[in-house]
Amino acid sequence: MKILAISDEVVDFIYSPAIKDRFGDVDLIVGCGDLPFYYLEFVVSILNKPLYIVSGNHDAHNQYMSDGRILNHAEGATDIDGELANENGILLAGLGGSIRYRPDGVHQYTQSEMKGRVVSMTPSLFLNRLRHGRFVDILITHSAPRGIHDSDDSAHVGFDVFNDFIKWFKPRFLLHGHSHVYQNNVVTRTRVGETEVINIYPYRLIEWETGFWK
Repeated sequence: MKILAISDEVVDFIYSPAIKDRFGDVDLIVGCGDLPFYYLEFVVSILNKPLYIVSGNHDAHNQYMSDGRILNHAEGATDIDGELANENGILLAGLGGSIRYRPDGVHQYTQSEMKGRVVSMTPSLFLNRLRHGRFVDILITHSAPRGIHDSDDSAHVGFDVFNDFIKWFKPRFLLHGHSHVYQNNVVTRTRVGETEVINIYPYRLIEWETGFWK
């Protein structure tokens, strides 16, 4: 099982014909937010694999394309922000957005508001447990859990409830973006119980079976 996860920044060699040679054998694509629709549409159209996305705090409701189109979604992508999905037996959940740092911010939430979003998702997660023997395999978020890969500035504090989600529902992976990494010594992969929390900025190729990370 190969997963291409992308977030926050357009990567030149991904937004090019080279993507087919480098990532043509992936099984699943995940978008962790703050990406333009044209980029998401290019990736899913070239690779022709399922793409699941959540919103980032810089994602607008509408984006204006160079050909004059005004889009409110990325064609070919499935937005699971606040939702669950089952992709060929892989159980997914999505919780986009960042901590609220502006009163009028789009896709921004207080700690209590994000907790409410998790609570509203809980019945469906328990239904997964009844049907499949587990709650969820991959939680896709934009922000990190509080205290893991986050920072103290007002826009990049992580969510407390994501730590609770890991404890309660034990996803195999929590994949997030939002925290930009520019130095090699920054920790981007953290094991918490049964969950691998991974900052995938700006992209990460995950090979599930072997546990090999690129």
